[in-house]
Amino acid sequence: MKFRAKIVDTACLNHFTRERGVSNMIAKLAKTCTLRISPDKLNFILSDKVANGGVSMWCELEQENFFSEFQMEGVSAENNEIYLELTSENLSRALKTAQNARALKIKLTNKHFPCLTVSIELLSVSNSSRVVTHDIPIRVIPRKLWKDLQEPTVPDADVSIYLPVLKTMKSIVEKMKNISNHLIIEANLNGELNLKIETELVCVTTHFKDLGNPPSASEDVSQDRNPEQMAEVRIDIRRLLQFLAGQQVNPTKAVCNIVSNKIVHFDLLHEDVSLQYFIPAFS
Repeated sequence: MKFRAKIVDTACLNHFTRERGVSNMIAKLAKTCTLRISPDKLNFILSDKVANGGVSMWCELEQENFFSEFQMEGVSAENNEIYLELTSENLSRALKTAQNARALKIKLTNKHFPCLTVSIELLSVSNSSRVVTHDIPIRVIPRKLWKDLQEPTVPDADVSIYLPVLKTMKSIVEKMKNISNHLIIEANLNGELNLKIETELVCVTTHFKDLGNPPSASEDVSQDRNPEQMAEVRIDIRRLLQFLAGQQVNPTKAVCNIVSNKIVHFDLLHEDVSLQYFIPAFS
């Protein structure tokens, strides 16, 4: 089992390491996560049991879009993958030191314990280079547990809708958190999205209009559905805020998929990084 990779392109380094980059987004979304390494992709996975009220996440990077060198050998020829559990903040903290670096190397090592070793080549004032190394403790996940870490099955949504600017959405949800622990997201096929909280004393709703629906959303949904009919799901407001806090940059694409009274699935694209995030209904 081997893994080593190198990034030298400045734009790729920034996208991977900067404060608003991939590693920091993952750290905000999950305290610990699984890193899945395959010949053509890297995935960051959070797989809390949705049935128990947990969220799940599937973040995907095409390795050829980031790495100038990429070599890996999985656990076997038949199962050419590696699954590692790590603390997201440890990776984010290590990669923050790589801002303005000349090169970044990541390697699977064993230094009395399994590590993901991050080596960062930095330029000094005298134009000579120095290397900073971080050893991030990891746990190698055995093959028998991989089945719980596969890409989530995306349920057929009752309504899919494009999201408003996430910074605006976050500001609204932060204010709502002071009133209620739960929030109702509802949307229809007319491009309308509502964020709503209800308590014994007050009902507050924020309306968004003309957001648009993905083309497939209108085509795939039953023709019997009234475009004005709302699909809704009631969720833990803290789960939604955690998701929104991880989105430091407005994505290229942001879609909200609602399965009424069951789950809300966010599908985002950040440049070359795709993110799927699932929040179950609060029961």
